[in-house]
Amino acid sequence: MSKRFLWPLGIFLILLVFLGVGLQRDPQEIPSPFIGKAAPAFTLTQLESPQKSFSPRDMQGQVWLLNVWASWCTSCREEHPVLLAFSKQAGVPIVGLNYKDGRHDGQQWLSRFGNPYQVSAFDLDGRVGIDYGVYGVPETFVIDKHGVVRLKHTGPITEEVIRSKLLPLIKELSHA
Repeated sequence: MSKRFLWPLGIFLILLVFLGVGLQRDPQEIPSPFIGKAAPAFTLTQLESPQKSFSPRDMQGQVWLLNVWASWCTSCREEHPVLLAFSKQAGVPIVGLNYKDGRHDGQQWLSRFGNPYQVSAFDLDGRVGIDYGVYGVPETFVIDKHGVVRLKHTGPITEEVIRSKLLPLIKELSHA
């Protein structure tokens, strides 16, 4: 075989290896530059009580979840019953980040479908979501007692995600 044919064959084989590695990855796991780093700080008004504010500093000393959601998000509706059940059994606070939504729309949505959140921060313009690297809703972050992001899950939380990822990590972080 001549060298002229070896170069294209070599490039083709390298591309096949990259494709194979890419197909083995979970599309729900989009890498986050915040894993292992302090969660971005913010202060926003609360969705249901605009005169009150929320900041991640309010959760210092606790393991907690930040769930980014919106009333216009169809995947959030799919995830919502799972979050409601999880909020009753997990023993870990869930904080909502109402993302690029109308205040009234978000309030109505929670009133209609139930509220799994200890509090929901109101991110009208989406700046906090951008600071967290949100690609789309829903997205959920696990944040440890020291305010460090330990996990980012893109897409709806399912019972399988709770069982296989969230609960083991929460248990580990709670005992640390």
